[in-house]
Amino acid sequence: MDRRVFWKVLSGSGLAALIAKTGFAANTRTTSRFLRPPGALAEDDFLDHCIRCGKCGESCPNETIKFFNFENGLSSLNTPYIVPREKPCILCMKCGEVCPTGAIKNILHDAETIMNNVKMGKAVINKDLCLSYQGKSCGVCYRACPLPDVAMTVGYMEQPTMTDACVGCGICERACIQMPQAIKVLPTTTQRAHS
Repeated sequence: MDRRVFWKVLSGSGLAALIAKTGFAANTRTTSRFLRPPGALAEDDFLDHCIRCGKCGESCPNETIKFFNFENGLSSLNTPYIVPREKPCILCMKCGEVCPTGAIKNILHDAETIMNNVKMGKAVINKDLCLSYQGKSCGVCYRACPLPDVAMTVGYMEQPTMTDACVGCGICERACIQMPQAIKVLPTTTQRAHS
């Protein structure tokens, strides 16, 4: 059964009303870090606009976009999210092209437009874990960054530094060879205001 059919069955069956009435999973929130797709509205607006059609996930060539079950609460049921360490966003912007409600804005696929309109999160570096800050030149995150010298710069021994131009795609986090990873993308506060 595909996602759209499941959602229609769930909505029409009264099961959604029963779940809402009993409060099942209504107040639970995931403790995992997650991002909304690039161009997603602020969390409350996103939840109001998203019709849970699944088109964004179907259009994602990297199969980055996943969908919540009950682990993030009833309000997030069937909404799209990204876990950057598992599969980062490649900034193709196809999800916004197919979103029928504008929950994910349609953003042109060029660097300047993406930097001005996408803010999934921002990468932060743990210097205590980063190999380059420990005297072992690495630079893997920098070479993976789709916006090198703009979102991320490197210094001595390829020590990375994030700038405000970071859009939070998570490619650097996925590329990090350190375990646990020395770089993580933290969601924007407006995106996660609801959690």
